[in-house]
This record gives sequence, structure tokens and C-alpha cells, in this order.
Amino acid sequence: MTLPLETSRPDQLRVLVLTPHHVDFLWLEALLRGAPELDPDATWCPDLIDCDDLIRNARFDVIVWDCAFHSGSESSFLQYLTVASDDKPVLALSADLPDARAPSLLAAGAADYLCRQQLDRWGFVRAVKCLWYRERLFASAQGQLGGDVASGIINRDLFFDRLQQALLRAERNGQRLALLDLNVDDFRSINESFGYQKSDQLMVKLAERLRHALRRVDSLMRIGGDELAIIVERVEDSLDITRIIRKVVSLLDEPLTVDGQNVVVNASLGVATYPESGDNADNLMRRANRAMFEAKRDPGTGYRFYDRQLHISAGYQLRLEADLRNALRGSELEVYYQPRIDLATEAVRGVECLLRWNHPQRGLVGPDEFIPVAERSGLIVPIGYWVIEQACKRLRDAHELGFPGLVFAVNLSFRQFHDRKMTETIFRIIFNANVDTSLLELELTESAMMHDPEYAQRCLRELNQLGISFALDDFGTGFSSLSNLQHLPISLVKIDKSFVQDLGHSLDAEHIIRAIISLAHSLQMSVVAEGVETEAQLEFLRQQHCDEVQGYYYARPMPWDELVQFLNSRDRSACLRK
Repeated sequence: MTLPLETSRPDQLRVLVLTPHHVDFLWLEALLRGAPELDPDATWCPDLIDCDDLIRNARFDVIVWDCAFHSGSESSFLQYLTVASDDKPVLALSADLPDARAPSLLAAGAADYLCRQQLDRWGFVRAVKCLWYRERLFASAQGQLGGDVASGIINRDLFFDRLQQALLRAERNGQRLALLDLNVDDFRSINESFGYQKSDQLMVKLAERLRHALRRVDSLMRIGGDELAIIVERVEDSLDITRIIRKVVSLLDEPLTVDGQNVVVNASLGVATYPESGDNADNLMRRANRAMFEAKRDPGTGYRFYDRQLHISAGYQLRLEADLRNALRGSELEVYYQPRIDLATEAVRGVECLLRWNHPQRGLVGPDEFIPVAERSGLIVPIGYWVIEQACKRLRDAHELGFPGLVFAVNLSFRQFHDRKMTETIFRIIFNANVDTSLLELELTESAMMHDPEYAQRCLRELNQLGISFALDDFGTGFSSLSNLQHLPISLVKIDKSFVQDLGHSLDAEHIIRAIISLAHSLQMSVVAEGVETEAQLEFLRQQHCDEVQGYYYARPMPWDELVQFLNSRDRSACLRK
């Protein structure tokens, strides 16, 4: 891999070329060097791990992407490129004619497409140059926005142009967008207390504080004397918006210093989303403004959604997150256990540890409802460590109760890999618990590997050296399964319940399950099928020599006391020693 030069000039074109073949890189580089006015600095990357490192840590103006270079799914990898590179333009190349490939690739996020068979110096240079100039124009506009915020200039025309461009990107990529209209409450009193000049300085300081807390892709602009607007792009759901709102509200809680005095500012926020609240800049701004005036009915800093359902959902999510923080500090969280049955012996081979939340008002809150909140807020990290602690405690209890070979499997969230002290923390937990690490199994999904594959592999290798085993959960639903099986210390794969539940209704499901079992066994791995509910499903899996099953056919997830009764009701010899 050719490393990017640190001495690149600010006005020099920096190109990242993603292609598995060095000869192709040399060819494309030669085409670019035929245009001396570009003076290109080209970097070749043939490796996926290096690709992630380069995109996150180096600066590039244009990404040239050979469509043969991906991690298993072309569209998913293209989406990753656009997100990880902060929307840097991606020029896609493949052997297919433009009519056949360009529409789908452009819709998925590519900035342009060229056919390799039709590629010549003039066409390639022209495409790269257009994308570079467009990126520089965008950066210039962003700089003007930032400069206007810093100087206190009110420029509604520039902001509306920025909003219109954001809407076009959202429409092209099939994404949602949110517009926040923020108005400082009782600004007249601030003017009377400090004067117009000092009040203006307060607005500039507030805008600067908010701008530094937003993502690069988001935009902030002062559009009135007491009014700011924020464009939030690439919105997935109301949780994304609530995260931004939470950040804005927390920043408003901190006092601003004006003329040597600390001033606490209250503000009202109106939120309108594309496409629910409008499909053009005027409608979206008008409806965000209407929602903002609705928010002024509440005392203190508050917000309102133009869409009532989104407002209810966002408010519920914020309350749920606050309750979840209290649950972690209290005793509301509980671990349930679902047995895994050995098909050859009908013995209980192990249990999966599943998190449950006994809310004091709502009762039992389902994991599908609170786990996404925990992951978005980062609470899943301390919660995950707490579940591992509970599993180690029950592992000791099981040994004392006469079930010494019972394996305890704990789900590991992708957020856990964002913690740079993950292996250290898990090591401390199992060291303090003094348990047999060979009976602790960590289940991870393929998405856990995608954020930082190199770091994730290093963590798994270190934990594996301690004796901990790993299972790949929901196998067959991701796009990098084979790669993970080859490079990670996986000893067991779990067939996703969606395939098991399709047995008897879909021949494809039968073929997929046969293939997974055959592949896993050829790699000396065990197989667990999830979601087994019927005798027919069980018999098919037994015929295919699946190793273990888990599902309602044998037992639902249950509290510890019920699990002990379940184990005692079966022959104790079912709990096998390794």
C-alpha cells in the first residue's frame, strides 16, 4: 500500500484508489498524471483493513472505487464508504456499461460511474476533476457558513441553499433529514439587560458552542437575531434525532459568559423531518418554525416535533433512556436463561444469558424495545459488563449445585468494541470471579466486527488466550460470514431463527441450513439452531446432524430459580463436562 504523503499541499488533489490489483492502480495513476494541472497525490489500497484506517485517519478529495473491491456486499460497502469518509465523492468503476450499472450505484451513493472498457485519459481526468471541484466548492460553502456563524452574520439565502442541497442528497440516497429551528426565549430581556452588541455576542458564542458539538455532515446557521437553524442529515429514526436534541439541550444547560456575567439561556426547539413534514426547503422551515412556537408553551428549554407521532416517540425514547440509567443503578435489570439442548444426548449443554428489565411502572420491558436505546446511548457497554458479571456468578452457583459443565453464553454488543479497555475489563471480571473460562462463551454478531475489524480481531485473540470461546450469532444474515469464520477464533455458529422458522415453508431455508451445518462442521465448528418451536423443525435439524438447539420447543428464557428447577427435573448427567 502506498501511504499518503504528509507533505501534500492544501491545493493538491488527493485521490484514494481502492482496487485489489496493483497494475490497475498504476494504470489509473498514469491517466491522472497525464493532467499536469491536477498534480495528483494518489494512494493505492488493496486491503479492507487498511481501507478503514486510511479513510478514518487520512484526508482525500476523491475516492476511486473498483466495484470488485468490497467486503461481501457491494451496496453495503458503498454506503460504508460514503458514511466513513464524511460524504467524500466516490467514483465507481466496473466492466459493465453505464446503462446497466450507473443508476443503481448512483442511487446507492456513488457520485459518478465510469465503465472500464470505455475508460480513456480525457474521460477519467474530466470525471475526477469535476468531483474535486465540486468538493472544493462544497468545502468553501461550509467555510462560509462557519464564518458567518462566527461573525454573527445572518444569511438566510445561503442557509436555504444549503438546506435545498441537503434535501436533494436525502432524496437521492433514500435517507431522512431533520431540521431544528432553535429560538432563544425572552431574548428581549437579554437585549435590555446587556444591550444589543453584548446580546449579539451571546448568540455568536451559543452558535459556536453548538457547531463544535455537531457532526461534520450537519450544518448550523444563524437565520435571525435570536434564531438558529440546524440541518441534521442521514437520520435513521427518532433515536438519531433525540441524540442531537439531547446534546443541544445539555449544551444550553451550561451558562454562557457575557460581559463577565454567567447567563443561562433557555430556548425552544422545533423539529421537522423529511419526508414526513415536507419535501422542500420552504415547507420544512415553515413547519419547524410552527413546531418551535408550540414548544414555547412549555416553561424552560423544550422541543416539539411538527409530526405528532415522532414527538411522542422521541419523548418516549428520552424518558426510556433516563429510566434505563436508573435501572442500571438500581436492581431493575435481571438476567434470564434459555437452555441449549444437545441433540445427540438430549442433555442441557449450556444456557444463553438474556437481559430483561422489570420497570417499576411499565412492568417487563421487552429487549427489542430497550436494547436499541441502550446501544444508541452507550449504556449497553456498562450493562454488557454487568451481564458478564452475573454470568460468572451463576457459573459458580451452577458448579456448587452439581452442574459443573454448564456453558454460559453472553451476547457481546458491537458497542462493546468501542471501549478501548474491553479486554482489560472482561479479564478483571473473570479474574475476580475465579471461574473456569472454558465455560464462558461470548456471542457476537457480524456487525460488531465492522466498526474497527483490526481492533476487534485483536480483542478476540486476547480473550481467546484466556480460554474464552466465541460464537457467531445470527449466522447467514450478514455479508462477511465466510471472512469472519476464517480470521476470527470462532468455535460455534448459531443459525438465525428466521431460517429455522421457515422450515416447511421454504426450500431455500432448508438449503441454507444444510450449507451452514456442512460448512461449520468442515471447519471443526459446532452449530446451534435458534428458534426451534416444532417437532418437524427439530427432526429436520437432527437429520442434518445439527449439534444443539435452542427455542420454545424445550424451554423459554427463565429466571435463575426456574432454570435450577428445570435442570433438576432432567437427569443431572445431562449437564456434560467438556
